[in-house]
Amino acid sequence: MNREIPKNHYDLICVGGGIMSANLALMAKMLKPDLSILILERLGDVAQESSAAWNNAGTGHSALCELNYCPEQEDGSVSIKKAIEICKQFEITKQFWAHLVEKGFIEDPQHFLKPIPHHSWVTGEKNVTFLKKRFEAFKEHFMFDTIEYTDQISKMRDWFPLIMHDRTEDEVMAGSRIDRGTEVNFGVLTKRLYEILATAFDTPVHFHKEVEDLDPLDNGNWTAITKDLKTGKKQSIEADHIFIGAGGGALLLLETVEIEEKDGFGGFPVSGGWLVCKNKELIEQHNAKVYSKAGEGAPPMSMPHLDTRYVDGEKQLMFGPFAGFSPKFLKQGSNLDLVKSVNFKNIPSMLGAFWHNLDLTKYLIGQVTMTFDDRMNELRNFIKDAKNEDWRIEVAGQRVQTIKRDEFKGGKLEFGTQIVSGSDGKITCLLGASPGASTAPKIMLDVLEQAFPEIMNSPEGKKKLKEIVPSYKEEITKEHFNKELQRTTAILNL
Repeated sequence: MNREIPKNHYDLICVGGGIMSANLALMAKMLKPDLSILILERLGDVAQESSAAWNNAGTGHSALCELNYCPEQEDGSVSIKKAIEICKQFEITKQFWAHLVEKGFIEDPQHFLKPIPHHSWVTGEKNVTFLKKRFEAFKEHFMFDTIEYTDQISKMRDWFPLIMHDRTEDEVMAGSRIDRGTEVNFGVLTKRLYEILATAFDTPVHFHKEVEDLDPLDNGNWTAITKDLKTGKKQSIEADHIFIGAGGGALLLLETVEIEEKDGFGGFPVSGGWLVCKNKELIEQHNAKVYSKAGEGAPPMSMPHLDTRYVDGEKQLMFGPFAGFSPKFLKQGSNLDLVKSVNFKNIPSMLGAFWHNLDLTKYLIGQVTMTFDDRMNELRNFIKDAKNEDWRIEVAGQRVQTIKRDEFKGGKLEFGTQIVSGSDGKITCLLGASPGASTAPKIMLDVLEQAFPEIMNSPEGKKKLKEIVPSYKEEITKEHFNKELQRTTAILNL
């Protein structure tokens, strides 16, 4: 997949060999095959950071079970507005995958995609009341109308027996279920996308290439200053467009870019970890993704969940995530990343975000100081009789939560993904984390809208888009949604 950089000018340079660059480059080539695209990765292989299997939750984030997408309002009602948007975006993802299958680019989607029921599960009267209100709101919307709800121990025992072991009828709890959930190995998927780019579109990834700086040119283009990490050789490469999709490392590179839109952005690194089951008998007792509510002061991405996973062809069981702190912006980054990211233009944002998120700081301190026994006790909220010897710790990926300038607070933490773009669309950068990989096709379509509007808005481009992702920019009616859901379910063997 790797070879020497053959020329000095490209239509598009993608920085980073993760799932975002893969989606962007592949979609761009499918829409306009003659685009010249260069993909640069600092490591020796693709999908080694957030896209790697153990570095993310592996959940097809479609808002079927994630309670943070349905915030409770001041009047006590539950808003499902964000859940609807996330669900739409994941359906676009499935449509893109289905198109790749139809075109013969992906032979067996089961290599990276499995059907797994998605559940929400809560304990205590307050949380049960919340879950019931969420269920009632979901039931009225066609995207979620297959949802089931129960507060009966016997029914939950059918859904997730491992969690219900040793539960008594007097315990206050409730659960919901939607059958069409998915488990995704984003590492396997990402590698396949790059294989398609290399073999079908002559667009390989160039490894051990670090982009050190990005500079504007007088003609409106940009030049990327790259360093070969094996030879030390430096090279300047010109491009009409540059996309920074380097995961946690994107912020540091964005700060070298001379566009005013980048001012005020900062980042707060959060590391993570999972408890992974070693007992095959326990693993076979669970076939579900079960999400609960995040604890007091915890960020939304820290919702505890007990999940069935498929990694390297084997069924797995994991619990988490457990947050931690590291000054690194990438799992294979530098301990100086956080310090390097601070500058005069983002200090107010950083201080404002810190001051208004003291509960998050307290939460992270608590997480960092947790012992293995402490983590096992958290697991016992899900599996009462969990034994230490049946579990091990797996270090997860590094996330950088975006800090954005705020008029009133100075700065605020953004939970989600954010595109930062120059006014002419010549340079774009993706910051943030979850739902990330699950919604990568929709996010990258938004990048293409900014970078290549002439392609996206041409008659030929619009026609191809309808073939690739039928729901993009479409008003989603019940009829359209159900038709596309049925189609992708069949094609993807779900």
